Amino acid sequence: MIDFACKEFRLNDVIKCALNLTRADMKVIGLFFDTPEKWVNTEDIANDTGLDLSTVQRSVKKLHEKEILTKSQTNLDRGGYTYIYKLKEKNEIKEIIMQIVHKWVNKVDNELEAW
Repeated sequence: MIDFACKEFRLNDVIKCALNLTRADMKVIGLFFDTPEKWVNTEDIANDTGLDLSTVQRSVKKLHEKEILTKSQTNLDRGGYTYIYKLKEKNEIKEIIMQIVHKWVNKVDNELEAW
């Protein structure tokens, strides 16, 4: 818990808010937090989380665009390819979130200065 004056925040709440994630996104990222070294495809994520495949695909796309997940292409034996995903290093994710938090702090500072 993070105690901020009149409210306490769980770290997951800060991550969810900072990255603008949905509950489904948090379910997906939680799976990656549990196995940070593992590469997985969207079908496995859907099976493990109980989410619909299209929901997982949207979440994975969003997390990749926010630079939380790394994406790699795997060629299939029968032709074609599939993408697999892995969580980036926690230090990289921490840096992304801290940049957002610093923007919040600067905005509050500017608002207080204007007040």
